Amino acid sequence: MRATGLPAFLILATALGATPSYAQTRKDTKAAPPADEVRYITSIGGIMDDQADTVLKETRTAGNVTTAVLDVCYPAGAASGRKDRFVANLTIDGQKLTGATESIGAKQPVTVALTRKVSANGVSFEGKVTVGGSVSTISSADNTDISEKEYKAGQEADDEIIVAPADYTTASPEAVAVRLKPESVVDFVNSLRGQNVEVSLSSLLPSCTELRKGEQVVRMNVDPERAAEFVAKLKSTPGVLATGWTNGKLDMERTLRIAAGDFREGGRIAKDKLAATLSTTIAKALGATATSAHWNGDSGELRLVVRRPNAALQGLALTETLEFSAMVAAEKPAGGDRLVLWLSYPSISNADESSGAKLKVVDASDSNGEDSLATDEGDALTAVARALKAQRWDSENATWK
Repeated sequence: MRATGLPAFLILATALGATPSYAQTRKDTKAAPPADEVRYITSIGGIMDDQADTVLKETRTAGNVTTAVLDVCYPAGAASGRKDRFVANLTIDGQKLTGATESIGAKQPVTVALTRKVSANGVSFEGKVTVGGSVSTISSADNTDISEKEYKAGQEADDEIIVAPADYTTASPEAVAVRLKPESVVDFVNSLRGQNVEVSLSSLLPSCTELRKGEQVVRMNVDPERAAEFVAKLKSTPGVLATGWTNGKLDMERTLRIAAGDFREGGRIAKDKLAATLSTTIAKALGATATSAHWNGDSGELRLVVRRPNAALQGLALTETLEFSAMVAAEKPAGGDRLVLWLSYPSISNADESSGAKLKVVDASDSNGEDSLATDEGDALTAVARALKAQRWDSENATWK
């Protein structure tokens, strides 16, 4: 037989009808290239007088930094509340990180010149960051890094929107929110003019997280009886990416669950009847006199005021005024045969309402920062729960009891 120059096992395989490639039979001994790793450093200090939210994104190959992006969000001006931001792609030259860009909002020139050093305790940075005419001298040692998964988890927005809550144990019935692109915020807010809705002023200023996500959450308060209709309307509003309920005033520790039957008239909540019941019950529990009860037509919140003599300072004829807030809603957006009722802790003030010359009193916390005079609200919430035959929330088991 003529020699073929092939290994014996290939001669046998050919005889059996198999025709594998010789290259496929060789063991690939070439090592796979090292995978890129993305890490984030969020603790670099010193930029903009330590008022900046700073993120350095590094891509590393075999431990060496191959790309770096510095993302800095900072106050745009003193006391304005607005934020500006720049994102600089950095050039890497050994330990030197340099770059230039301009801020996104004010279009100020930005230059970055940093030295990066690694030690057993982390990564240190020295150098300067210049934004417009402001120069920040950086000396930030022992910075640690986190993975991309950890970073993204930390960037989740605080204002979670629940599109369709099963009930109001996970969201507050008056608290409605929308998610928008930044360019849609002004038009959306202008569309709310003249409507019976309260807009959260702080939510009109995007946070650093929102600036980085390119989405902003605007929060509103609306009467719970109108909330479901309002949310449905928002879904078709131009610019709205998502809408629903979010966290708000509802504190489950001070929320009661009651039968709706006694406080419904014509399919709506009998608010006047409920206000009268709350006023009478709270005043009796506190040894006070009910003086006013008023519903806010925008937020659906009840302001309830009672007064009583100050028992702690007898002989001075001081009158103590306790103001409660309350809110009532069907226990879920779809309605139901139960209501949830939230009652706030009271705000308390004292005044001399006697005849003749008046004693001027001021709370200690108003004058020098000391704690104010403690006043017990008594068993107001317990008394209301008893009068309404209500259930209380069991936080340990997350259920009504």
